[in-house]
Amino acid sequence: MALAEDIRHVLAPPHPAGRPFILGGLLVVMLGLAVGPWLAWIGLAFTLFCLFFFRDPERVPPGRPGALVAPADGRVVSIAPAVPPAELGLGLVPRWRVSIFLSVLNVHVNRVPIDGVVTRIAYRHGAFVNASLDKASEDNERNAIAMRLPDGQEIAVVQIAGLIARRIVCHVREGDTVHGGDRFGIIRFGSRTDLYLPEGVRPLVAEGQTMIGGETVIAELPR
Repeated sequence: MALAEDIRHVLAPPHPAGRPFILGGLLVVMLGLAVGPWLAWIGLAFTLFCLFFFRDPERVPPGRPGALVAPADGRVVSIAPAVPPAELGLGLVPRWRVSIFLSVLNVHVNRVPIDGVVTRIAYRHGAFVNASLDKASEDNERNAIAMRLPDGQEIAVVQIAGLIARRIVCHVREGDTVHGGDRFGIIRFGSRTDLYLPEGVRPLVAEGQTMIGGETVIAELPR
């Protein structure tokens, strides 16, 4: 059963953001059939890599009221108090920030942590240092999203480009009502996703822990 789940995970349909890359790889394959087999093999390898990288498996949120789920697959590289990005206007009070590093082997589709309303989206140009480093949260190109929860508390999710990543895709807009586990974007080819918890809420995960976007519970709101 576990093996079957792993196979379905790897063979999941690709996210729409990957279609141009996959089609480009297939065009190289067809060109290679006319020019030379070496080019066809390169095109095939690139196409298979893109099918794997852009896979978009279904996820099942825990369904527990007040649970904040991981906004991305990957490894927790930092858990520390931090002030949310200034462009979101969430104030200067530090709150817990959980940073998840996504390698090229991880699913790169981003997920909404919890039900709420998108109040602000702010894109900022920046550097492209290694996304596993803490300074990536401050220096790298990023797309920051603020959300207001039904009880009035606020959180932030930040999509951060990495050393290789050069394209952040965000599908939600300011004013959108979103639900925990929903897809809201993707970052291409290695990245980082930061989650800023509501003030006073502590994380339930540890550094080094592996996250499953849309399923792993990072924190719970007090009842």
